[in-house]
Amino acid sequence: MSQARPKARTEPVQSATFSKAVNAEIRRAAETGIYDIRGGGSKRRVPHFDDLLFLGASISRYPLEGYREKCATNVTLGTRFAKTPIELAIPITIAGMSFGALSAQAKEALGRGATIAGTSTTTGDGGMTEEERGHSKTLVYQYLPSRYGMNPDDLRRADAIEVVVGQGAKPGGGGMLLGQKITDRVAEMRDLPKGIDQRSACRHPDWTGPDDLEIKILELREITGWEKPIYIKVGGARPYFDTALAVKAGADVVVLDGMQGGTAATQDVFIEHVGQPTLACIRPAVRALQELGMHRKVQLVVSGGIRTGADVAKALALGADAVSIGTAAMVALGDNDPRYEDEYRALGTTAGAYDDWHEGQDPAGISTQDAKLAARLDPVLGGRRLANYLGVMTLEAQTIARACGKSHVHNLEPEDLCALTIEAAAMARVPLAGTDWIPGQTPI
Repeated sequence: MSQARPKARTEPVQSATFSKAVNAEIRRAAETGIYDIRGGGSKRRVPHFDDLLFLGASISRYPLEGYREKCATNVTLGTRFAKTPIELAIPITIAGMSFGALSAQAKEALGRGATIAGTSTTTGDGGMTEEERGHSKTLVYQYLPSRYGMNPDDLRRADAIEVVVGQGAKPGGGGMLLGQKITDRVAEMRDLPKGIDQRSACRHPDWTGPDDLEIKILELREITGWEKPIYIKVGGARPYFDTALAVKAGADVVVLDGMQGGTAATQDVFIEHVGQPTLACIRPAVRALQELGMHRKVQLVVSGGIRTGADVAKALALGADAVSIGTAAMVALGDNDPRYEDEYRALGTTAGAYDDWHEGQDPAGISTQDAKLAARLDPVLGGRRLANYLGVMTLEAQTIARACGKSHVHNLEPEDLCALTIEAAAMARVPLAGTDWIPGQTPI
């Protein structure tokens, strides 16, 4: 009697459309009936600075000797109208992150680190704290749609004012601060009830377009005696038109935030499906400035996913004057540190993936208002760590600039770059590596 042959089995294949992560989110939504909220910016893979390479110098280009020839990194922001532009030693600034979202210790640490490194930090939604002002040599005051904590006296105490129209993680949307982070102090600063969820407005209450924005900018200049540079921050949605209109409205500086940015909490669907990658936003914004004759006269600050000196150098080569970091600054202070792995696991996540900053349970003491957790962060040590990180990023950018024969990081240019992918070449408008082809601009 012959034996039955074993039945062949097909190897199970996970659907690319209905992946484990997608299915888990469907089940979570079905169980809870609410959308997911998180921070951390876009997690999907999008074209980024890693898709660009510097060409460097050889015979056709002459490099600079690192130990003998200087490569400057200073930048001046606000040269268009402000009586007192901001002078920074490095082209890397700290983005706006609010007291409320972050602990007072974290805000102090950001101020300390930025001051040591010779750069600026930014208040964020919710107003100015004495810890932050006291330890920040250069502090930018964010003027947001919510007006939480807005104080005309603090506008005058700041070194610049940043009018926030949009943010990279949520262009067209507002942020959230859940009730568990609304302590007595946060509630008092924001003039709102303690323990109640707060949703920031998605647009300013007293203007609806660029003509109104021009009036608002003039009002802010009058309040501050025309001394402070006025920044306009926009999310990476329509960078050409938004940059042009910001210039028309009278901005000294345009801050452009791509979709990889986003330390504030918002809907996951917003973070992953609204806005454009940072890489796609820079060249249209630069083109708008060039066509208006304002490139380098109105400075461009780029943010969203900046992590290394190479990212800094590439953003500058594409035409930015400076960059801004948020998530990377939090990591430098100690967020998502593996030493808290057991506590991150207890929260249902792991070090490196923790993004529920809005829940106020951050074991690192950074995105929390819990006094015991916040006490874990030493602002002096945190400031030193941030300054070290900023120093390394600056040295990396200098090293690349020297290798390209540049005596200032601002002398980097698109000609120094090539792209590894067709998408990155088209977005950055530089040739695909090994070719002279710029997709959409030059014939194959």
